Amino acid sequence: MKALVLTQYNHFEMQDVPVPALGPEDVLVEVRACGICGSDVHGMDGGTGRRVPPVIMGHEAAGVVARLGTDVGDWAEGDRVTFDSTIYCGRCFFCRQGRINLCDHRRVLGVSCDEYRQDGAMAEYVAVPRHILYRLPEGLDFRRAALVEPLSVAVHAVGRMTLAPDDTVAVIGAGMIGLLVIQALRAAGCRRIIAVDLDDHRLALAGRFGAAWQWRADAVDVPAAVADLTEGRGADAALEVVGIGSTLATAVACLRKGGELVLVGNVSPRVELPLQAVVTRELSLRGSCASQGEYPECLDMIARGAVDVDPLTSAVVALAEGPRWFDRLHSGESGLLKVVLDPSI
Repeated sequence: MKALVLTQYNHFEMQDVPVPALGPEDVLVEVRACGICGSDVHGMDGGTGRRVPPVIMGHEAAGVVARLGTDVGDWAEGDRVTFDSTIYCGRCFFCRQGRINLCDHRRVLGVSCDEYRQDGAMAEYVAVPRHILYRLPEGLDFRRAALVEPLSVAVHAVGRMTLAPDDTVAVIGAGMIGLLVIQALRAAGCRRIIAVDLDDHRLALAGRFGAAWQWRADAVDVPAAVADLTEGRGADAALEVVGIGSTLATAVACLRKGGELVLVGNVSPRVELPLQAVVTRELSLRGSCASQGEYPECLDMIARGAVDVDPLTSAVVALAEGPRWFDRLHSGESGLLKVVLDPSI
């Protein structure tokens, strides 16, 4: 089969590789759409340590069941499916609690690191365990369905909050996940959403998706502006969707005493925390990792239009075009959001 392989850092090659072997409970999926995730872009240069070459990346995908393992009886060839980015065991302490994203034996598709190597979906076929498959709603096309993974990350993050409709919520970072967080907040009934970013195009989309205020972080004193909106108190909650020190500091400074911060972004493995502000203002910090079974809810949201993913897709291109688009994404090209690779083109 054809696959897009990261053969060395910052270098991709289209290669002929063997079709993945199937275990008894695995399903072979013919990939019809696979999104390029920000984590793939950050990983292609070795910066994260989680895309060690050679590896086939890709975990945001949808396609058609092509072949079944010997013990798979609840799926059929031709079924239209997507799948979780996380391969979880279903047996450990955390899986038994339903916290599958914290599985002791967790693997992520398209990740190659010190602990494991798991090829992903930037290929004609990918093999996945049957228990991470989800059926596509009738009428939902593959390109939209591939965006269920990033939406599930956003919905899970919003679910980590204690949210009231009149709360003022700041979203720090209006990239792909940040824009989906804004839509998830609106779907949850939140009306007072502030979007903060450095890109005018992304801020315009944030307004379109429901952010009542859209501020450039380099043009507005964000904590002061939040205070002006909230009678001096600060935001009730914030979601940090970048993962660097400066945006974390902004998120903390925006919050009222007793406020809540959900940490979603993790570009930097370590950042400086304004500890005294967190302690003396009694802030609550919650991490949010991947998703935890939100796929059916998210597929339904996309299918019925409660979340609009179309404006987030910048291009749909052939798999062979992947290297060029990875370079464009890696360079931070303005206005570029989700690029979807289609191996059938």
